[in-house]
Amino acid sequence: MDAPTRTLIPLANVEPAMIEQVLDRAFGEDRLTRTSYKIREGMDWLPALSFAALDEEGMLAGTIQAWPVALTDPQGRAHPLIMVGPVAVLPEHQDQGYGRAMMAALAAGLEPEAPLPQVLIGDTAYYQRFGFTNAYTRGWTCPGPWEPERLMVRTAHPEVLPKEGMLGPWRP
Repeated sequence: MDAPTRTLIPLANVEPAMIEQVLDRAFGEDRLTRTSYKIREGMDWLPALSFAALDEEGMLAGTIQAWPVALTDPQGRAHPLIMVGPVAVLPEHQDQGYGRAMMAALAAGLEPEAPLPQVLIGDTAYYQRFGFTNAYTRGWTCPGPWEPERLMVRTAHPEVLPKEGMLGPWRP
């Protein structure tokens, strides 16, 4: 069996109601109460790093969004990060490479010389393949319940990350 065709388009080209339907089907209608929504509260997603995946019939199969957030250290300094997610794939399209394709598109859109660290809350086994780790997030906190092992970061320069801090929206 051939792998399905994965067409990616800018998420800005998708009707907002369709995005919400995908997110509800992928994560449930209670998704708005999750900690990740509190971290990016009041922020708009980043259009250059947010994509939609279309299946071979041109129907929406999944979405990925990226958000400006910050880790505020104990001294009150905000360290900008990009929050990845939600990465949503409709149940009937899971395990077909749509998530991998969207993650690759997001990574390709980052500034290669000095990419901002990316953070997410998600399945450790899945996101480790993309270079995410929880090795540097042990002292970080979130505005709501979360499982510390699911809070992960990807960065080429972990030495610049604060050891402690609170995640929240980035308001420069």
